[in-house]
Amino acid sequence: MPITLDDLRRYAVARSLFPPTTLKRALHRMGFVQADPIRAPARAQDLILRHRVKGYRAGDLERRYEELGIEEDFFINYGFVTKTVQALMHPRSEDSLRWPAARRKRALLLLEFVLERGMVHPREVDDHFAHGTVKNYWGGSSNATTHLLDAMHYRGVLRVVRREAGIRVYAAHQHETAPDDADVRPARLDAMVDVAVSIYAPLPIASLRLLVRRLRSAAPQWQDELTSALHRAKDRLAHARVHGIDWYWPAEESAARSDVQETVRLLTPFDPVVWDRARFEMLWGWVYRFEAYTPLAKRKRGYYALPLLWRDRVIGWGNLSVKNGELQSEFGYVESRPRDRVFERELDAELQRARLFLGLKS
Repeated sequence: MPITLDDLRRYAVARSLFPPTTLKRALHRMGFVQADPIRAPARAQDLILRHRVKGYRAGDLERRYEELGIEEDFFINYGFVTKTVQALMHPRSEDSLRWPAARRKRALLLLEFVLERGMVHPREVDDHFAHGTVKNYWGGSSNATTHLLDAMHYRGVLRVVRREAGIRVYAAHQHETAPDDADVRPARLDAMVDVAVSIYAPLPIASLRLLVRRLRSAAPQWQDELTSALHRAKDRLAHARVHGIDWYWPAEESAARSDVQETVRLLTPFDPVVWDRARFEMLWGWVYRFEAYTPLAKRKRGYYALPLLWRDRVIGWGNLSVKNGELQSEFGYVESRPRDRVFERELDAELQRARLFLGLKS
């Protein structure tokens, strides 16, 4: 039987929202989890993982980071990647500190300081260089500190060892030199594409193109080879033409799924089910916009509206907040609120799961 849009919608939900497992297994199954600093009512990485990890509590990823075998890095966006995925992207440059002379000197001084300390908080860097013997080279700007630490982290000279109250703590790092011959580069790029597709599939062709283009940030050293990687992906991946559009997904999977859970879920705007806005509109028939940076008067759904998934349909949105230790919720619907006792029961269950996730009283 031909694949239908209903099949793709059910498949998108079922494959992404897999049965909850341990935190380490969920991270290694996904390969990458996007991060965002806004808490409404928790950070994006926590809101993503709470649906996929048994008993997950807000902040577990940060608390257990050092034992999970993961790294913070830039893949499709900034977030948390497995060491296997990170190894595909690095080294990003033969000379990780290839900068103008003045900036290179600051970076080398900073690297020397990190090596002496073992690990550093950005505040320590500010305190040392703003008031120490190299003030003329540094300038004493915390903004400059943050930018240089970020740049050195991106280039692989530093790694994030943990966070303190959400602030990254860094240590020196050196990636292994990977083979870079004509056979290895395509294989590594193909592996990165497959990780990205596995997270966000099924993908319409325009979204597949966008996803491959975004790998320019993950592996800038190979950006000229991304067009070839896209062509190989189109040949390698499973695909079907639905309503005149080509859709792609991992070759070993079948998109002909019909299992639908009687479950309500409130998803973060950065959840893999939601992230691709073009796909979202194709699958659910309405336009979702992230409005955290939209002026208050122009917001239609709220500062951090969480798409509301019922069965295999995103039927509206919810805004959650915590006031005086209690969870507050407001909902909006694309059409109308379902008049269904099962929906009401499952919405209550989802709010109870949110309370437990946030450490609130039932």
